[in-house]
Amino acid sequence: MRAADLTDGLIAGAVGTTALNVVTYLDMTARARPASRTPEQSAGKLADAVQVSLGSPTQAANRRAGLGALMGYGLGVATTVGFALLTRGRRQPLLRASALLGGGVMTLADGSLTLLGVTDPRTWRRADWLADIVPHLAFGLTAAATWNWLRPSE
Repeated sequence: MRAADLTDGLIAGAVGTTALNVVTYLDMTARARPASRTPEQSAGKLADAVQVSLGSPTQAANRRAGLGALMGYGLGVATTVGFALLTRGRRQPLLRASALLGGGVMTLADGSLTLLGVTDPRTWRRADWLADIVPHLAFGLTAAATWNWLRPSE
């Protein structure tokens, strides 16, 4: 594994996460729905678990919002770096790579939210699942396309 492979994994993760966020914001705009509170709730749960004070109530709310967003980028980047290691830096068929990356990041995100007690996917409605699946598909497709585009031709 070359350092360039890990760097390309970081880039693909950043591109995928940006696509996920754009699709999420488009959904919020189209359906006039509020932003999800789960990222900041998970940041708060993690801060509590490691016994880190986030400051006054106002500071804590702002820090949870920032940390929640950063944790999302971290999950996206970690997923694609893991993918880079798994594939040993090689190009992959786009559909397989999209499914692995999109499904992987969705599993990590929803799994961590479930483990933290922030949400329970068993209680989600069809609209909730669609609001979760579609942005993760966008992540998978754009991260996979970016990964393959950055790979040298074999």
